[in-house]
Amino acid sequence: MSAFLAVNIESVEPEAGAPAPDRIISGDPKFRTWNIEERDGGLYAGIWEATPGKWRIVYDEWEFCHILAGVSVIAEDGGEARTVKAGDSFVLRPGFKGTWEVLETTRKEYVIKL
Repeated sequence: MSAFLAVNIESVEPEAGAPAPDRIISGDPKFRTWNIEERDGGLYAGIWEATPGKWRIVYDEWEFCHILAGVSVIAEDGGEARTVKAGDSFVLRPGFKGTWEVLETTRKEYVIKL
């Protein structure tokens, strides 16, 4: 088995999802997730996509994100709202609480460490 793994969503069936109903603020957001890598110890990598809507987010994990397409606004409770779009990269650290609002269907690459 090779230690090189290409990120190719054509080879993975996406998982469908959505925010928990009690977290939705507006819209009817739907998710698709292509989990490309999952390792013991709580490491995940892949591609995630969400349709327009706004919901509450709470992070217990560490996540690196790179936006591939779309526009979203991420607002931290008591902090600044940040608009992210294609080409932007950022990290959400454990303890982050706030909202994620998808203005235009957003697709991101992610790496999560639990």
